[in-house]
Amino acid sequence: MHLRGLMCAGLCFMLGGGVAALGQEGGATAQKAFTPAATAPADSLNAALSTFEAEFVGAAEAMPADKYDFAPAATIGLYTGVRTFAEEVKHVTQANYSLMRSFGVSGAPDPKTIDALKSKDDIVKALKDSFTYMHNAISTITPENAFMSVPGPAQYKLTRASLAAYGMGHLMDHYGQMVEYLRMNGIVPPASQQSGSK
Repeated sequence: MHLRGLMCAGLCFMLGGGVAALGQEGGATAQKAFTPAATAPADSLNAALSTFEAEFVGAAEAMPADKYDFAPAATIGLYTGVRTFAEEVKHVTQANYSLMRSFGVSGAPDPKTIDALKSKDDIVKALKDSFTYMHNAISTITPENAFMSVPGPAQYKLTRASLAAYGMGHLMDHYGQMVEYLRMNGIVPPASQQSGSK
């Protein structure tokens, strides 16, 4: 995973200056079509998270229970040591908690509890609970604290806003891997079905 790249992409997404610039450059017609308005950071970030959450949870639910232990075969060493589908879901579940823990929101379980989960139903429930926790953490972001620093490696200059963006980038990185696992099992990801592409 490339932390710097994910954080840059997330920040570009959040700050979205390009949309406002297009509206200004497009003349009077474009300004009538789009009028910039202030949006609370928590509202904007939670809206983005809801979109990514729907895709990720949809993928987790689409894999049949008897395929949760699926991992690509270790043919000629290309896939040696890769996570199973269940491990992908549990990894993101744990990360949703650990990345947001510095926001001071209570309710994060012991990571060992998530590690011990075996059934699809229990794993998906834990995943959904982790998204609830993540939304609650993001809801604490205000215009005043969005870019205040939070604990983490100094070189990343972490703030609440950038950490939230990183969390979303992280889960979508793993979503991409899960999509491949679904397709290897002949399953079209729900997000692709909804968009009409197969």
